Amino acid sequence: MIVMRMPQKMVRRLERAKSLDKAAKPVAKAVQKAVRPRFVRNTLSGTNLGHPLHPTLTDVPIGAWTMAALLDAVGGCDAEPSADLLVGTGIAAAVPTAMTGLNDWSDTLGAERRVGIVHALGNTAALSLYVASLIARLKGDRRKGKALGFAGLGMMSVGAYLGGHMSFVQGVNVNRNAWQDGPEEWTPVLGEHDLAEGEHRIAEASGVQILLHRMEGKVYALDATCGHMGGPLNEGTFEHGCVTCPWHGSTFRFSDGGIVRGPASTPQPCYETRIENGRVEVRMPPVGVSGGPADEHFTRVGRGRRRQPAHTSAF
Repeated sequence: MIVMRMPQKMVRRLERAKSLDKAAKPVAKAVQKAVRPRFVRNTLSGTNLGHPLHPTLTDVPIGAWTMAALLDAVGGCDAEPSADLLVGTGIAAAVPTAMTGLNDWSDTLGAERRVGIVHALGNTAALSLYVASLIARLKGDRRKGKALGFAGLGMMSVGAYLGGHMSFVQGVNVNRNAWQDGPEEWTPVLGEHDLAEGEHRIAEASGVQILLHRMEGKVYALDATCGHMGGPLNEGTFEHGCVTCPWHGSTFRFSDGGIVRGPASTPQPCYETRIENGRVEVRMPPVGVSGGPADEHFTRVGRGRRRQPAHTSAF
C-alpha cells in the first residue's frame, strides 16, 4: 500500500513545485504564439474530431514501444526486424503526439501546468532514448539498442502516469458541460424587454447558467460555461453571430453551438428559444434537432415538439 501511494505523493509535490513555473511560463507563451493561427489551433485541438486529438495519438507510440520491448525480451533473433520497425514507428508517431500535447498544455495554469511540463520532459527523454536505441540497432549493436529501449520504456511509463493524472485526476481538457442537463420543457428565464438588440444576459434554468443573446430580432441561447476549460462566455467577445471565450479564444456559433475556432473540441450546448406571453423561454432541443430560435410553426412528434429546420448562420 505504501509503495502504491508513493507515485501519488510525488505528483502532489510536483503540483506544489512553484519553481517549475519559471521554466513553464516562457515555454507556454512560445507554444501559444505558434498555435495562434486558426487552422493550426483547430487541427492540433481536434476541433473537427469531436474530442481532443492528443489522447488518441498517444496510443500509437505507447503501443509500438511496449510491443518492441516485448519482442526484445522474448522474441529472439527472428523478431529483431519487427522490434526495430516498432521502435521507428513509435518515434515517428511521437512527433505529432508531442505537438498536440503541447497545444493542450499551453492552456493550463498552476498545478496542471507544473505536472504537464514534467510529463513533457519525461516523454522527451523517452523519445531521445528510443532515437538512440534505433541508431544503435541500425549499427548492429543489438545489446546497446535493447538497453536504451528498455530505458526509454521506463521513461515513457513515467510520462504516461503523469498524463493519466492530468486527465483523470486534474481533469485537464475534459468537457466542462458533460454533466449539464438543461430544461426539457419550455422554461421562462427572462422578460422579453429585458434583452435589447445586441445585448446579452445570463439566466438560470434547471440549475444551468444559460447565455442569452439577441441579434437580428431573435434570441439565441448557449450554455454560459465554455466546455473547453470552463471560461465565462458572458465575458467574451460577441461578433459575426458568434461568441469568443475570453480565456483561450474558443469561438462558438449562436445558431447551433458549433465550433468556429478551437481549442474547444466539443460543440457548446445550444438551447431552443421562444417568446411566450412576454417572456423568453428556453428548453433543450428534442433529439435530432439543433437549438436556436424556435420557428412560429411547429409539428408535433411523439411526446415533444419538433420545430422546422433551425435558423442557420452564414458565418
